[in-house]
Amino acid sequence: MIQTYPIPFKSPESQGVSSKTILALIDNLEENIHEMHSIMLLRHGSVIADGWWSPYAPTTTHMLFSLTKSFTSTAVGLAVSEGRLSVEDTVLSFFPEEAPMNPGNKLEAMRVHHLLSMSTGHAVDTTPALVTSTDGNWVKAFFEQPVEFEPGTHFLYNSGASYILSAIVQKLTRLKLQDYLRPRLFAPLGINEYDWECSPQDINIGGWGLSITTEAIARFGQLYLQKGVWGGLQLVPSNWVETATLGHVSNGSNPESDWEQGYGYHFWRCRHRAYRGDGAFGQFCVVMPKQDAVLAITGGMDDMQPVLNLVWEYLLPGFEPTSLPEDHQTQSHLSTRLTNLKLPMPEGSRSSGITEEISGNIYTFEANDQKFRSVCFDFSEEGCFAQFQDERGDHIVQCGYVKWLQGNTTLIERQLNLVGCVTWQSEDTLVMTLRFYETPFCYTLTCCFTDLSITIHVAANVWFGPKEFQLIGTRIYN
Repeated sequence: MIQTYPIPFKSPESQGVSSKTILALIDNLEENIHEMHSIMLLRHGSVIADGWWSPYAPTTTHMLFSLTKSFTSTAVGLAVSEGRLSVEDTVLSFFPEEAPMNPGNKLEAMRVHHLLSMSTGHAVDTTPALVTSTDGNWVKAFFEQPVEFEPGTHFLYNSGASYILSAIVQKLTRLKLQDYLRPRLFAPLGINEYDWECSPQDINIGGWGLSITTEAIARFGQLYLQKGVWGGLQLVPSNWVETATLGHVSNGSNPESDWEQGYGYHFWRCRHRAYRGDGAFGQFCVVMPKQDAVLAITGGMDDMQPVLNLVWEYLLPGFEPTSLPEDHQTQSHLSTRLTNLKLPMPEGSRSSGITEEISGNIYTFEANDQKFRSVCFDFSEEGCFAQFQDERGDHIVQCGYVKWLQGNTTLIERQLNLVGCVTWQSEDTLVMTLRFYETPFCYTLTCCFTDLSITIHVAANVWFGPKEFQLIGTRIYN
């Protein structure tokens, strides 16, 4: 039976960090980073601070986006240690059936370590070609993309390379990454709640798609800090940990950027001799070997550099080599602060004189790029239920009056859990706030009504494309 080990909780001062230092970091994160979702700080193997900005919670998983890549790298390292492959193996050797008739010298020279270090030789990220491939064969689509540079000579962040690594491990083990890692990594670390998206060929998407809890991120970082050891067991070979977190390729020269300090095997090098895995919109696993510390963060912000800037400015100077005198007053203040973290609740009224007039009406939309066709609102004492229709079908969202109402919806993609809040900003303006709390995404729908029409302004906190659009509709049914 696999035994898991809880992470102990200890006071910051006992681990050589002032509670005032952590308070200063939290204050500045809240003031400057408006979509923090969670934070967990470990020092000397103990949790010294953790908090979740409500409605985000400790027990819920959070999309990692490219932080997934560091788990994919770990799977490759484990497969290497089991003798299943070498980082010097050519990529084409694993997929003779998908190889092009005339692959070219550069593609033939591409090796596993080039996939790991994002130095495949591509000039353009292969991901769009993979996800839009008509036959769903992402491996074949990867090999069809031109390789412009000699592998190993050019850095390009390329999630398609991560997918090929996942496909290699699955081909060798006949297990998807999540199943391969379950007994080797997830179970020993106590990571029981997770989900990992798959490609049309039922291969875990190695470059993104993994969702785990904040504590699971921290445990993963602590494992790497401990050179692959957990609970007295060597889960990941120490030489792989060391190799994966070294800089294998240059990715820029700006000394102020944490994205230009070198790239390892699906790990970023940081300033201050740290390294990290990270994912779009603020998912971080920062490992600080010199300070013997790990920082896990989830969020929903466009610009991720300011988060690390604040960590280096406020947290880094606060690490002391020995324990500090206990500061019970500040510890109590910090504990209260962390326990009561929350994102602002939308303000407004819970009623309007036009509620009965618009309830049950169907509004059809003018042609729009998002392919929405209609919307219908239904109001009750509890809140508002809105049914949107697009080319995929009907999508229902539930919002509580000036409070979060929990539900799920397929509104933006596959079915996702959400909490919704609705308020009246004026007699004819309804605002719906939708937080997909297992993702970075939050949508605000500002609905303006006239006698026979509706205009909905949709704004997302973050997204990969346009974050705002407008829907104009006409009432057809009363």
